[in-house]
Amino acid sequence: MTADKRQYSPLDHLILNIDNGIRTLLGTPNITERKNPAHMLSEPHSSTVDEPLSSTDKKLAGRLMRINHAGEVSAQGLYQGQALTAKLPEVRQQMERAAQEENDHLDWCAQRCHELGTHVSYLSPFWYAGSLTMGAIAGKIGDKWSLGFVSETEHQVVRHLESHLKQLSPKDSKSRAILEQMKEDELHHAVIAQEAGAADLPQAVKLAMKITSKVMTTGAYYI
Repeated sequence: MTADKRQYSPLDHLILNIDNGIRTLLGTPNITERKNPAHMLSEPHSSTVDEPLSSTDKKLAGRLMRINHAGEVSAQGLYQGQALTAKLPEVRQQMERAAQEENDHLDWCAQRCHELGTHVSYLSPFWYAGSLTMGAIAGKIGDKWSLGFVSETEHQVVRHLESHLKQLSPKDSKSRAILEQMKEDELHHAVIAQEAGAADLPQAVKLAMKITSKVMTTGAYYI
């Protein structure tokens, strides 16, 4: 049996989830073949390299990228929790592929935080654990609701990214390049979830998700 056709047992998936959690919080995440969108912008001889940012702009950019990194930590927990309890193999595969693409975002945001002289959120283990639990519950309820949760999450993330793009300095081309690619990917993930049969979540659930997101973004902004 070839590696790409291997059938994983529930225990295999549990071990893979534990490995992913450790990599997300403490190690190097498993990324795809894509390059960081800001890669060419960071070349020392590039004509598009960032102009110097003011200390205020740099501090704000660092905090916004820390929020986005925290969001990607949460996304990993969400997708891994859903993959752990998803009932249909094709849904599980979609969740796992989306999680790998979100790992790209995780890596890019961490790099940008470092370049801006700031740290990622110290509350990352909390964001991951909470999202993992929510994802597992959503997957347990049913695949269409799990996919609906993904679709709504991604749409909320897109709105956050649009807000951050408006707040960033026009000079900060590196952060902008990363956020623009993230926005494109998140929209793609939402479309995939919808096409796979995502249910429209009740308004009360959407509101609860917004409140939870507000807690996370506020916490990551400062800590």
